[in-house]
Amino acid sequence: MSRLLLLDGHSLAYRAFFALPAENFSTSTGQHTNGVYGFVAMLINVLRDEDPTHVAVAFDVSRATFRSEEYSEYKAGRSATPDAFSGQVPLLKEVLDALNITHVSMDGYEADDVIATLTTQARAKDMDVLICSGDRDTLQLVDDHSTVLYPRKGVSDLVRMTPEAVTEKYGVGPERYPDLAALVGESSDNLPGVPGVGPKTAAKWINAHGDLQGIVAGVDQITGKAGQSLRDHLDQVLRNRRLNSLVRDAPVPVEVADLERRTWDRERVHTLFDSLEFRVLRDRLFQTFETDEAEVAGGVEISGRVLGEDELAGWLTEHGDQRIGLEVSGEWGRGTGEAVGLGLATSGGEAAHVVIADLTPGDENSLRAWLADPDRPKVMHDAKGPMLALAATGLPLAGLAVDTAIAAYLVRPDQRSYDLEDLSVRHLGRDLGSGGEEPDQGMLDFSADDAEAGRTSMVRATAAVELAEVLVELVEETGGTRLMREVELPVVDMLARMERAGIAVDMDALTRLESDFAGKVEEAQADAWAAIGDEQINLGSPKQLQVVLFETLGLPKTRRTKTGYTTDADALADLYAKTEHPFLEALLRHRDATRLRVTVEGLLKSVADDGRIHTTYQQTIAATGRLSSTDPNLQNIPIRTEEGRRIRQVFVVGDRYESLMSADYSQIEMRVMAHLSGDEGLIHAFRTGEDLHRFVGARVFGVEPADVTLEMRSKVKAMSYGLAYGLSAFGLSKQLGISTGEATGLMEEYFERFGGVRDYLEEVVDRARATGYTETMLGRRRYLPDLGSDNRQRRQMAERMALNAPIQGSAADIMKAAMLRVQGALVSAGLDSRVLLQVHDELVIEIAKGEAAAVEELVRSEMGAAGEMDVPLDVSVGLGASWHEAAH
Repeated sequence: MSRLLLLDGHSLAYRAFFALPAENFSTSTGQHTNGVYGFVAMLINVLRDEDPTHVAVAFDVSRATFRSEEYSEYKAGRSATPDAFSGQVPLLKEVLDALNITHVSMDGYEADDVIATLTTQARAKDMDVLICSGDRDTLQLVDDHSTVLYPRKGVSDLVRMTPEAVTEKYGVGPERYPDLAALVGESSDNLPGVPGVGPKTAAKWINAHGDLQGIVAGVDQITGKAGQSLRDHLDQVLRNRRLNSLVRDAPVPVEVADLERRTWDRERVHTLFDSLEFRVLRDRLFQTFETDEAEVAGGVEISGRVLGEDELAGWLTEHGDQRIGLEVSGEWGRGTGEAVGLGLATSGGEAAHVVIADLTPGDENSLRAWLADPDRPKVMHDAKGPMLALAATGLPLAGLAVDTAIAAYLVRPDQRSYDLEDLSVRHLGRDLGSGGEEPDQGMLDFSADDAEAGRTSMVRATAAVELAEVLVELVEETGGTRLMREVELPVVDMLARMERAGIAVDMDALTRLESDFAGKVEEAQADAWAAIGDEQINLGSPKQLQVVLFETLGLPKTRRTKTGYTTDADALADLYAKTEHPFLEALLRHRDATRLRVTVEGLLKSVADDGRIHTTYQQTIAATGRLSSTDPNLQNIPIRTEEGRRIRQVFVVGDRYESLMSADYSQIEMRVMAHLSGDEGLIHAFRTGEDLHRFVGARVFGVEPADVTLEMRSKVKAMSYGLAYGLSAFGLSKQLGISTGEATGLMEEYFERFGGVRDYLEEVVDRARATGYTETMLGRRRYLPDLGSDNRQRRQMAERMALNAPIQGSAADIMKAAMLRVQGALVSAGLDSRVLLQVHDELVIEIAKGEAAAVEELVRSEMGAAGEMDVPLDVSVGLGASWHEAAH
């Protein structure tokens, strides 16, 4: 039997918004997504569990309906829509469009009226109906073939409201629920009920008199205070009943037949979920449902086999000069790994698989020579991990011509997934999981033992080499060929070298540090408890904190949320600044110490058997081109606090080396801004070596450089860096703790003195709006389709990205070029020193004995020449036995 699923979009998204913390669900650009995320997560579950044949989502248009015309106070008591929710409904509609799910809204009617009308039409066609809504008015639609899925908590816990369930909960059947609601009232709709009459009394009256009409007819027979109250408010009850009755024949612009469930647009989902950063949710979606079959032309077709003894050398002789797709099976991580098998494929579909342990000495020598030959081009997908495995197996690799993950990243830097299967479907129209499954199709000829492993590796190798042809053209179209060839691909090998090396750790010092931070956690906890009379609350519990802060201590309320008043870090810091209460001081200290302890515990778990930490660098995460670090993340260790510097002390020089060297760029983003804007004042400051922020402060505040105070310097520093990130006057006021008016005046003075910066910031957004993308000094593009969005919030976020992408991206490109220049110079000079880490704008180098002076000269020269700019690239260098001592 056909089954129609109808959802109340606004109601459910609003519930999801309050169920998921807004601060935990926002994009890197600041767009809140918790309402959209919660709704889509719920939608996936309902579609999976209920498997409807038809589906639609109804939305409210505004509060102006025929109901508000009759009763001006209808829904008047509702609070204003939170800013963090504004703009999420249009985003949700975009998601529904990508999923090919119809959404309907009508002027003058509510979403419930749309649902009621479509339910009536569906029942006339003998369809079952499921209604997912948090509005109790929909309960009047329940019957033996229409069920309401009512969210009991958030939107994840749905209760099936059948006729029996409605009767059990309210004491009357679904058809009489509107009568009960008219008597009791509905606070969410601002419909007051009869004073003194609750659901039990109302249900008793309805069951005794049949319905509301019967109650009205016998109203004089109802005794007591409740009866008199009913007679006094009878007009109000009848009005409530007119207003809560759902319209079942609204002129809905679609018919039930139009709502048949359709497969969704995989490409559109990819693009939208990339922008919303819904990586986990996308994985759930792809695992749960099939996409449009028309997009997949079939599987990746290959003709290949598992090679036997002494067959690999001949295969490489025949095909090895071509660009070969290479797939490594095995495991890798933390700077090492093990390669178990290799899939090889030509662009013509000729493929082979080898098991490394089964190679004869002759084949192994041939393989080693081919892998190490930089002139024999290889194509790989996400090559760094496999390179680690090959190196650990004694098979170092050179000649990486294309990394399809890197190429896809350069084409679509805002994408959040570069999975080979997704790219294959997207660009080749082929599914890695289909095609070539049966040997009798003539595609494969495997030995029995390694059939599945061999098929998988050959299919993936073939997909990679075919993808390379498509992606290389796309990279060329987006102007990224030079960037890929000269920067990104060499960086893959560079990062693999750095991960293999790792950095040494003083385990005793790290253990003592963990113990010390644990003690600070306990000390702060004790101080917090003492400040509230030794009440031992859980300092990590928002509910308990709310009671203590706003009831016990009576402190000023913070921003209100669905679950009370927020206790997030920013709110508590503001509250402490206002009150200086000792409990808040201890609580904030407890949070800082806890965070540091967790960081140190993560480092302890990451120390490998060689006594070194081998972080994993991620090259395709940040759309600006910045590298990120994980497992552990060495880029989030604070440097400007004493505690952060203590953590850096445990990173030390390793055996057989003399010291660590830290080399970093000074104010690289401001130097990039000076170069890109061509502002004469900033360029002059950098060329003469003046203190930039003192120089800017003197201009902005109209004083001599010597008279610029620390406060003045701090303000212009925050503003200068803020401008590179699209900071608004409001954002600057919050950051500096000044009024918006003062911040506006500060920015106006800045732009008056540095007109080149003002003109550049205006031009870069206009240029991006015209071309659709921004571009770095090395041609790295970031596409910003939302610059033309009708959604003001999304358009403004895209404008901020257009401001900062060229600056941050150019700084990232320069840093990568510097890494490569330093590494190349170390090799050319025959030095044994090696680069260990890249953290933000800093390189950490392990210095071999007697090489410190030579490496410092080399580093200053190579890093200083990493970008052609109108201002010098100033490099600071320090030396020491630990990372902290090497700081400068």
